[in-house]
Amino acid sequence: MRRLKLCPILIGAVMLACSPVLDWREVRPQGTAALLLFPCKPKSQTRMATLAASGTTMTMVACNVGGVTFALSHAELGDPSRVTPALAELRLALAANLGAGDVRAEAFELAGMTPNPQAVRIWLTGQLPDGTPAHELAVLFVRGTRIYQVAMLGTRLDEAAARVFFESLRLVA
Repeated sequence: MRRLKLCPILIGAVMLACSPVLDWREVRPQGTAALLLFPCKPKSQTRMATLAASGTTMTMVACNVGGVTFALSHAELGDPSRVTPALAELRLALAANLGAGDVRAEAFELAGMTPNPQAVRIWLTGQLPDGTPAHELAVLFVRGTRIYQVAMLGTRLDEAAARVFFESLRLVA
């Protein structure tokens, strides 16, 4: 009789182990003031990008779980006159990368950020390069001359995961 009571517990444990589990952890990418929770262990990648008509080193910290990519990208521009054009370029690039036909944006504010008219929260619907339908939620903002892009991209975005990811975002000293 005792063995029969354990069977449902074991079956439940096995089923949970097979499903993607979000393992939230606090991450502060090196050299940034950003702090947020990622649902998996992110890896960092740095590359050169052209932003506001100049070469810039851009770093992305990202991970993928359950077919959804969670990412924070940042770049130090060094010149305040480059910040607004760079944010506008990032916004256009987000839409172009998905061939987004459905784009919705609203002003974005975060305690400690430098106010900027191009700081936005943006929702996009389009498709991945292979034609798979995709959705992306992103925020673009600046602190000083460092620009940030925080994004979540996938075929389906879980509202609870998006809430945890974006609401955990903080700027610290």
